[in-house]
Amino acid sequence: MNKSRLILLFFLMIPVLTLPAQETWKITSLNWQPYAGAELANQGHSIEKLKQILQQAGIMLEVEFYPWNRAKLLAQKNKEYVGAFPVWPEDIFDKALISLAVDWSEIAVLKRAGTRISFNSVDELFRKYSVGVVSTYIYPKVVMEAMKKYPHHSDGSSNEMTLLKKLETGRDEVAITDPKVMLYLASEQGIDNIVYVKKIMDKELVVAFRDDEENRKRLQVLNNLLRQQKN
Repeated sequence: MNKSRLILLFFLMIPVLTLPAQETWKITSLNWQPYAGAELANQGHSIEKLKQILQQAGIMLEVEFYPWNRAKLLAQKNKEYVGAFPVWPEDIFDKALISLAVDWSEIAVLKRAGTRISFNSVDELFRKYSVGVVSTYIYPKVVMEAMKKYPHHSDGSSNEMTLLKKLETGRDEVAITDPKVMLYLASEQGIDNIVYVKKIMDKELVVAFRDDEENRKRLQVLNNLLRQQKN
């Protein structure tokens, strides 16, 4: 047997070493442009940001988009998904594990151009005006309490587009949502009579993980990556 055959036989006898498969996290999300959206470039800037953070640990991200209540239910009940994103910390499913902030949202008041709106608190806003909200969202405590206190002035819409249409046509005097979302949709629809009034608060956008052993580890991985971003 010549030397070249011996070398070939030697390599054939060596066990094949395979690299571990790259981990993939599958999450649910909603069409909430410009933060997240199936038709957006890179699926929206919040989704893109999460992907870039996870890539630092060799983790791939897969995203499926659903109506918001269904997205949360799937993240909670279906082990195919590790969680849901982007989420306000208040707007989560039962027993969810909440990450540190991946991105930031804003909750603000918007109105139709040419109308006069004057208020000094969220309570006063709901007392004086018809306020449109998205009924599938769980808003921060100050908004939820005002909605309960003034139910006849709280008008729920099933989604952001319906909320926009109600505000545009005057069915609601004001709306409370993320202004980037409403103004993005208004621009897409050619609606030019929606204006920003006042910020209520900034809100962190987090990943809500289903509570199980593997997801507790994933939560720690993500939080460590997010802490590194700040340093």
